[in-house]
Amino acid sequence: MTLIEEERHHQLLQQLQHSFPLKKRASGGSGANSIVAASQFGGKTFYACKVANDEFGEFYMNDMHTAGVATRLDQVLNRTQGVTGKCMVMVTPDAERTMNTFLGITADMSTEEVYLEPLKQSQYLYIEGYLVTSDSSKKAVQQARQIAREHGVKTALTFSDPAMATYFQAGLDEFMAGGVDVLFCNEEEALAFTGTEDLSDAINKLKTKTQKLVLTLGNKGAMVITPQSQVEIAPYPVQAVDSNGAGDMFAGAFLYGITQGMDDAKAGELASCAASKIVTCFGARLSKEDHQALLRQL
Repeated sequence: MTLIEEERHHQLLQQLQHSFPLKKRASGGSGANSIVAASQFGGKTFYACKVANDEFGEFYMNDMHTAGVATRLDQVLNRTQGVTGKCMVMVTPDAERTMNTFLGITADMSTEEVYLEPLKQSQYLYIEGYLVTSDSSKKAVQQARQIAREHGVKTALTFSDPAMATYFQAGLDEFMAGGVDVLFCNEEEALAFTGTEDLSDAINKLKTKTQKLVLTLGNKGAMVITPQSQVEIAPYPVQAVDSNGAGDMFAGAFLYGITQGMDDAKAGELASCAASKIVTCFGARLSKEDHQALLRQL
């Protein structure tokens, strides 16, 4: 994942549109992907974000609402000037993805986008690690965490990307000040954040920052680690065509599971199954019918 400036964004978008067909467009972002997954499984969700009053912003709002996710974008979109952020994802034949991200107006995400009433009524506040790159979004996270604590709302955090774990450890540590209830990361992110090459050492260090460490291991499955137990989550072997959004899907499915009364093993099984499904198609979205089929399968 590479952050790019506006000029490079326009240049790259023009080159890609000239050379390749657009495979899929969706209201994205790591957190958005997870929230959409939880919603499509049947959870009640709200998403706080910032998009501009342009064609992409309008698309983003409508796409989120179609997925069943509540926002306040319909109330603020017409007075939010700027350029909506975009992430251009290129996928190679081995299913690996390269992301070029222009933050646009998203870089100005602030406390103004933290909507108090939906947060107070939630079971979980879910935070994506990408917010660590902006001072204003870091303040938004700090405010949201404070409100969550005051109203008994649990907090979940995802590292989002190895680059965040590598270059923004201090900021992520701030996000986890006082500990978080659930921490999502993959093996590469765990090793990068803790500065070790030994996964056991990384796990021991991360356990001090969370009540529940959810560690994804690619085609080796996943682990859910708490002070009382360590649950091994089996993988679902598939032929992958696009790894984009697998971790986001895992987090969204797992959060749906634990908010609906599933234990860690069952929620992990759902998450593993859903993540294996998403890598068999292009993009970070499944249809609502796909989500419901996964539930029936379990």
